Amino acid sequence: MKLAAVDIGSNAIRFQVTTVLQRAPKAIFKKLEYVRFPLRLGHDVFTTNRISDSSKAKFIKLMRTYKLLIELYEVNDYMFCATSAMRESENGEELVEEVYRELGIKINIIDGKREAEFINKAIVSYLGVENYLHIDVGGGSTELNLYSAGKKIKTQSFKVGSVRVLEHHDLPVMWADMEDWVRKNVRSKYSNVISVGTGGNISKIFELAKRKAGQVISLKKVKNIKEMVNALSIEQRIFDLQMNPDRADVIIPASNIYIKVMEWSKSKKIMVPEVGLKDGILMHLFEKNLKQKRIEF
Repeated sequence: MKLAAVDIGSNAIRFQVTTVLQRAPKAIFKKLEYVRFPLRLGHDVFTTNRISDSSKAKFIKLMRTYKLLIELYEVNDYMFCATSAMRESENGEELVEEVYRELGIKINIIDGKREAEFINKAIVSYLGVENYLHIDVGGGSTELNLYSAGKKIKTQSFKVGSVRVLEHHDLPVMWADMEDWVRKNVRSKYSNVISVGTGGNISKIFELAKRKAGQVISLKKVKNIKEMVNALSIEQRIFDLQMNPDRADVIIPASNIYIKVMEWSKSKKIMVPEVGLKDGILMHLFEKNLKQKRIEF
């Protein structure tokens, strides 16, 4: 069975096709195609509260391209999900309806809680029985999830994200709310918390630290890498560190979010499983089809 997921974020739009290889008692997910397109919807929305006409035109072309890929790969089931930029834009619903009329594609605009639920499906296999604080930093928002003894205890979404911070659309009260939540729900109740980071920026930091998925790096190492990157120009980050242009400008704002949350929670290390929303969507599709007996072992 082939499954496809589209993550419509604030900084980029990700597309993945995966085939499910069946071998009882478990399933193996093998990536067939991955496309990341740097369409920064958050730039429009966090500035004007609307998606511009030029971004709308590119967005529809991109959705048409992804639809063609879904058809060419003969995908059995798929799901398109949009996060903070789309849900905050005045014309987001209008664009969703236009895409459905033209292409027959249903785009689900999901809230922070639903986004956290999907990501939970992707990271849960990496967690043990310790105390974990999952930090997912996107372009427009940060989702925090607290786990203890293998169970999710608390979850909350905050309007603090890499693009929002880069373009100075974050407010002190947003940071204060996030700090207050971490101190009340994490720091005051749980000790020896291990952070779990998801998002393209922490994955890049992890890559620069020369670590493999599932390993950990210290808070000190995250800070050192941030300082190293911060000392470079955007051009140097692109050519010397092989960053995409839309990664090179947001990595420092994103790093600051991870660092602050870790400091507030007194977390001294972070693991990066290198999964995200798209992986959670794929897991959701797998579970749905398994329940409907479209997948057999």
